[in-house]
Amino acid sequence: MAEDALPDPRQPDMRDRVYNLFRNSQRPGLLCAVPEERPVPEFLVEEKWEFERCLRPSDPSPPGFHARAAAAGVRFNGFYLFYLLA
Repeated sequence: MAEDALPDPRQPDMRDRVYNLFRNSQRPGLLCAVPEERPVPEFLVEEKWEFERCLRPSDPSPPGFHARAAAAGVRFNGFYLFYLLA
């Protein structure tokens, strides 16, 4: 798949890239996923965000993370914001 191409909607919700996950310290359910090959957005370097972990294609997705939505978010914004679901 091209770097920013949207996945085929008929395919399962699979990730094909590594994301760096950042958690908002004021709203712990809010996360930002940034592809490993992309620069970290400036708003994430503030003290309100903390690096959480790497999310590899073989790792289970956190509740609320959707690969197709992430691909679209990265394509248009360079990152993907999502909320953890209980």
